[in-house]
Amino acid sequence: MKIPVYMDNHATTPVDPRVLEAMLPYFCEKFGNAASRNHSFGWEAEAAVDEAREHIARLIHAASPREIIFNSGATESDNLAIKGVAEFYKEKGNHIVTCVTEHRAVLDSCKALERQGYKVTYLPVDSHGLVDVRQLCEAVTEKTILISIMVANNEVGTIQPVREIGRLAKEKEIIFHCDATQGVGKIPMDVEEMGIDLLSMSGHKIYGPKGIGALYVRSQKPRVRLNPIIDGGGHERGMRSGTLNVPGIVGLGKACQIALKELPQEAARLTQLREKLKDGIFGQLNEVYLNGHPTQRLPGNLNVSFAYVEGES
Repeated sequence: MKIPVYMDNHATTPVDPRVLEAMLPYFCEKFGNAASRNHSFGWEAEAAVDEAREHIARLIHAASPREIIFNSGATESDNLAIKGVAEFYKEKGNHIVTCVTEHRAVLDSCKALERQGYKVTYLPVDSHGLVDVRQLCEAVTEKTILISIMVANNEVGTIQPVREIGRLAKEKEIIFHCDATQGVGKIPMDVEEMGIDLLSMSGHKIYGPKGIGALYVRSQKPRVRLNPIIDGGGHERGMRSGTLNVPGIVGLGKACQIALKELPQEAARLTQLREKLKDGIFGQLNEVYLNGHPTQRLPGNLNVSFAYVEGES
């Protein structure tokens, strides 16, 4: 066994060798700018970007690859989704509903909007980390323009009742944003079935490269509109200006292609390993406590507390 053992894959993952192999040609050989549409170098880069969009769209069951907007990662996706909706729909309302256990990219974006006069409701969670959909329903007002609830928690691994939240959002005609950084590639994701209008994801959580991510933006039923937070060139349907990171995009696309193929087997393998580790720990130690939902959790997540032991020791 190689020591130390890495057990922090919610923070980041190593790049899959197959992903790296797909990326390498786009650093030196196929180096064109995907926005250069008047010569073959640009066409080649654009074709690679389009193929990556298709892989991502298939993984999350998006209606069209055009609904995939590339950026630097899930933090930027969260910022664009939340601030972009708030700015575009400010004439309709100024209220957002989220939850206290969201990633800081969501919470800090909401705090920034509060300083601009927006109203934000931060829902509590139960002892397992779950949002109560009834409380969510009660929190919605006629001024609510966005619900932002993550798919799964990055610490304790609890999977939220996304379908029920999506159904509620549709009934109330409210845009539903989902930070799916910890869910994409690990559990089945279907934006149509789940009623998700905006979905954030990142490459380095699924054995892809760092510095690349995407935001799914629903184009119909309803068509979601966003104000950009970065200007300059009108790339990505005007939502995210800047020269596209073609090698990173190729890597993200390849990681999604691999995930689509291997997810069922990998989820089963990780669940089996998780339960084996849990049984070993709980069978040999006293005063060990499981954090998060006992069953409604990510396959590769085991979060436990040990009495009288400091977490940083």
